[in-house]
Amino acid sequence: MEQDVSQQSAETLSEVLRVRREKLEELRGTGHDPFMVTRFEKTHSSKDILGHFEQLEGQTVRIAGRLMSKRIMGKASFSHLQDFDGQIQLYVRRDVLGDEAYTAFKKYDIGDIVGVAGEVFKTNAGEISVKTTEIQLLSKSLLPLPEKYHGLKDTDLRYRQRYVDLIVNPEVKRTFLARSLIIKTIRDYMDAHGFIEVETPILMGEAGGAAARPFITHHNTLDIDMYLRIATELHLKRLIVGGFEKVYEIGRIFRNEGMSVKHNPEFTTIELYQAYANVDDMMSLCENLFFECARKLYGTGKIEYQGVPVDLTPPWRRLSMLEAVKQYTGADFSDCTDEQAVQIAHGIGLTFDKPLSRGEILYAAFDALVEDKLTEPTFIYGYPVEVSPLAKKDPSAPWLTERFELFITGRELANAFSELNDPDDQRARFVAQAQQRAKGDDEAHVMDEDYLNALEYGLAPTGGMGIGIDRMVMLLTDSYSIRDVILFPTMKPKE
Repeated sequence: MEQDVSQQSAETLSEVLRVRREKLEELRGTGHDPFMVTRFEKTHSSKDILGHFEQLEGQTVRIAGRLMSKRIMGKASFSHLQDFDGQIQLYVRRDVLGDEAYTAFKKYDIGDIVGVAGEVFKTNAGEISVKTTEIQLLSKSLLPLPEKYHGLKDTDLRYRQRYVDLIVNPEVKRTFLARSLIIKTIRDYMDAHGFIEVETPILMGEAGGAAARPFITHHNTLDIDMYLRIATELHLKRLIVGGFEKVYEIGRIFRNEGMSVKHNPEFTTIELYQAYANVDDMMSLCENLFFECARKLYGTGKIEYQGVPVDLTPPWRRLSMLEAVKQYTGADFSDCTDEQAVQIAHGIGLTFDKPLSRGEILYAAFDALVEDKLTEPTFIYGYPVEVSPLAKKDPSAPWLTERFELFITGRELANAFSELNDPDDQRARFVAQAQQRAKGDDEAHVMDEDYLNALEYGLAPTGGMGIGIDRMVMLLTDSYSIRDVILFPTMKPKE
């Protein structure tokens, strides 16, 4: 039965395509090829008309957009035209438009793009409309849009054909308009606080600044392998060495890793660095930036994500990783040896297939048992040195670092350090990471001799932070998957 329905659907689609192609050839045969039209002068949008009806009533307007519905009723018809701002009704009469133009209009298909001139009025039913005096086919739609009452629901198809998703699902367009406003707000906030926006390389000789697997490409002229950046950190800190005191970059990052509702191989971040600041300054900047974006969108810091209330109003909760693990699991790693840490981990159900240090075990416990429980905005600070190769050590507990990550609704949204500026300490950490790479950890940090050289010229005490903009947009638009906030997410090719 399912095969019969599928076959009927395919046959119906094939017939629709044939008919639309025939209409196009008929238009071309009469010298009305819509694809030869190069311009249409618009005077108003649907939003202008609907929002300023009193001023425009009785006036002639020129609008353009896509036909989304059409009801032919003999000598008069109703249709809805959709432009960037929304939809407005068209009232089309044979005696106003003329026989030839009205006959042509009746052959138009849902999805066709038209230009319209007409008078603004309100129907007897009270709907603001345009009484059409002129209509011109500007582009022919050769493929049918999804049915009005079913729409494009297949998420895989929505992501692959975002252009159709945007046409038929208005909430999708609203999400990406919100994304645009969030990025603009971030830029405005950073600029207003004295930060300079810069651009750094995407193609790199070494992929550093994070623990991640890079994408590899090849430069033919230089005959060398190059890497798509996995972070902007090391170049931005070079600029602090060079005398910039506040810099930021918004841009794409590329990591050759797994995909999920929280991960896409390419994603957008903002990384920012401020000389003479530390991790505490980054906390304040972070919570104020998130709050400002929420306020711009909704006028308040109180939002909801997937049915869970979230209050972004500063100040946010601050909790050390040691405190968080103890609070949520009962395990206390604050004063123990590596061997004792293994036994404590066993007590909370964790086992390991290789020897780990106390710091690595603490992080593993947090990652496995705590992270997803952090619903309200929480700064987790005090990360172990082993997982923080670019962060300054905590003077009061040298096995930990002055680093935090921000968690909201169980997801990491930001990462910040008091930046490590001791070139000898940095070299030792790079060496430790290189040893991990030699043992098969292809996400361990690479040695970067030029960055070490830069540090030897002197890096001021610096606070730095990275924020995942895609996850930030997910939170602020109540979007479940990262693919819902990336216009063209990475997809496995169809066979």
